[in-house]
Amino acid sequence: MTPTQERAIKRKIDLAILPYCALLYLLSASDPTRSLLYVNIGQARLANLEKDLHLKGNQYDIALTVFFVSYILVEVPSNLALRWFKPHRWIFFLMVSWSVVMTLMGIVNNFGGLVAARFMLGLAEGGLFPGVNFLLTTWYNRNEQNLVISLFYAGTTLAGAFGGLLAFGIRHMAHVGWQGRFILEGLLTFLCAIPAWWLVPDFPEDHRVLKGIDRERWLHRLAKNQGVTNVPLPFSWRQVRRAFTDWRTYIYALLYLSLSQLFYSLAFFTPTIIKELGFTNANANLLSAPPYVLRVHHLDIGVFIIGGLLMVITGYVILITNASIAVKYFAIFLCVGGISPCGATATTFIGNNYGPVYTRAVAMGFYFAVGACGGIISSNVYPSSAAPRFFAGHGIAIAFAFLGILCVLTLMVANGHENARRDRVYGVVAPIDSGTKGDLGSRELSELQIMELGDRHPGFRYVL
Repeated sequence: MTPTQERAIKRKIDLAILPYCALLYLLSASDPTRSLLYVNIGQARLANLEKDLHLKGNQYDIALTVFFVSYILVEVPSNLALRWFKPHRWIFFLMVSWSVVMTLMGIVNNFGGLVAARFMLGLAEGGLFPGVNFLLTTWYNRNEQNLVISLFYAGTTLAGAFGGLLAFGIRHMAHVGWQGRFILEGLLTFLCAIPAWWLVPDFPEDHRVLKGIDRERWLHRLAKNQGVTNVPLPFSWRQVRRAFTDWRTYIYALLYLSLSQLFYSLAFFTPTIIKELGFTNANANLLSAPPYVLRVHHLDIGVFIIGGLLMVITGYVILITNASIAVKYFAIFLCVGGISPCGATATTFIGNNYGPVYTRAVAMGFYFAVGACGGIISSNVYPSSAAPRFFAGHGIAIAFAFLGILCVLTLMVANGHENARRDRVYGVVAPIDSGTKGDLGSRELSELQIMELGDRHPGFRYVL
């Protein structure tokens, strides 16, 4: 395959996957930083949701938390279903279900209805984000995944910026309360979800995006780079068990938990924090937009996650102090600018280092499921009584940032040690070259057994 042919095929894949999948996730409220209309419950709180539903005590926090229970439970099964039923069918089902539930949220009239709707919303939304990220890891070379996943994250993160602006605009429209916002987003999502049956791509070995010689060339390119980790093996419980018996799965999940706690804290409470700094509700929505424009991507892994988390720590330390409003607003930029690149980079970290495909699907599903627990934590550590300095909430965020750094260092050391061992035993292989190179020694394995080795294949090298 010539470079020109490679670029043409890659451009076709990019256009088939990224724009529409990013649009779908822009419409999703599963991560409240990224809702296109920002009509999630965090903004609705500023639009009198608590008053209209007569919420008392910690009922608002319960409504926040119950979403994550169903969201967490569904993520691993959803990734398996995505592989089994094909992405275009499963994502279509998820998005249509989400749109129906979101629309019905606009007619709830009490605490029980809100909790029930939030629980069903978690079931509908839980599979979208891990599913799309898993799909991206099957289509691109390992050294390309961070850029691609960063572009996907960047598009959804920009919704945090648009969300604050649009919430500000909608707030000044006559007779449009939080009910109208929920209904508006649900109906818009339904319209955008219908084409998913035709527009969402399946996996590279299918014929939905690439056909004929282009498909064969791309599969050959993936095989040279990802090797046996991307082979479309049939489902087996052995692949599922392998994900759960690998200790690294839990460190990756703990890393994403720390990042997610920071994401959700900012998403739920940036408008409230800004309001407590002295701005009105409308201006709080408006001023929550600019920090989310700070978004970059990197092609490296662990070192950049550490750098981003150090920025976050700096921002939260400033927020705790008695600094001026302008300085604290700048600190929010530091927090958002530091944490935003970490999500895509950490997802690339785990997506690059697992195989076979069902093992990767389970590991990534578990990774996102544990990460969603960050929403449960963050939704309960910023009570309004702690304003304006939020000692406990900011202190917990700083602790999670340090935890993330520890997880990254652990994974970098462990992966580097295993790479060095394989280099000594089987010979040196470039880190991004995970083809079927490597001497299997005296072991006599069948072709299926070799394929099932996945990231344990002697020719595989982990990304640090």
